[in-house]
Amino acid sequence: MTARPGGRYTSELGVALDLAARAGELQMERYERVERIGYKSARDVVTEVDHLSEALILDGIRAAFPGDALLAEETGEHDAAQGETASSGVGRVWVVDPLDGTINYANGIPVFCVSIALVVDGRPVVGVVRDPTRDESFAATASGPATLNGREVRASAKERLSDFVISMALNGRSSTSRARGVRTAIRVPRSMGSAALALAYVANGRFDAFVQQGGLSTWDIAATGLIAERAGASVSDLDGGPWFRIAATTKSIGVLAAPPAHRERLLALIAGT
Repeated sequence: MTARPGGRYTSELGVALDLAARAGELQMERYERVERIGYKSARDVVTEVDHLSEALILDGIRAAFPGDALLAEETGEHDAAQGETASSGVGRVWVVDPLDGTINYANGIPVFCVSIALVVDGRPVVGVVRDPTRDESFAATASGPATLNGREVRASAKERLSDFVISMALNGRSSTSRARGVRTAIRVPRSMGSAALALAYVANGRFDAFVQQGGLSTWDIAATGLIAERAGASVSDLDGGPWFRIAATTKSIGVLAAPPAHRERLLALIAGT
């Protein structure tokens, strides 16, 4: 079914959808023709397309909503016109990951996305995740349903955990044994290389659940966590608490998104209890 509009944030949702689509077009124009690859760390890369996509998105947001703060993966915090910092949890801030899955993109693997969220007073209220390779836009507002290309979607309704296909990435102490415990309880785990897109897939049941222990940043989850939640998934940190904190340290966030009926069992398996 075709979903109703975004309610209070219809205008913001429309801008986010348009900018994500335009950034995706830019990425596809340059796909498998990347000229410059830089290294943020031993395992993290950045391309000129990351920077070009981010500039396109930020310029578009500034044109539409000049007073709002910005928080972007490549250029960091941009204060609001009234002086509030992007990570203060006060007022409106757009949280942008211009190209999630950069390693995939740089290597010609067609699994990456654009993520744009609006956060108001510390709470995500608009989220868009654009997969340009499949011409798919996942979207939601805090008062509306999750949608895929304008049609309402819902999270998995499978009754048995043993039928689950999960996006899973665990680390830390006893991660091997804990991962083994999860694997024995589900059908199979998968890893895509784009956390934002994998979490969006919970919204329409391509993944029955998503779990990542650490390694995530605010821009990875702001849009897609809202989308999964509005699709009916239970979204939390790995202690069962709130999943979103705008001031969280980079790469410090862990998230579980799962059907509510299976949330507690998965939290226990992840913890190894």
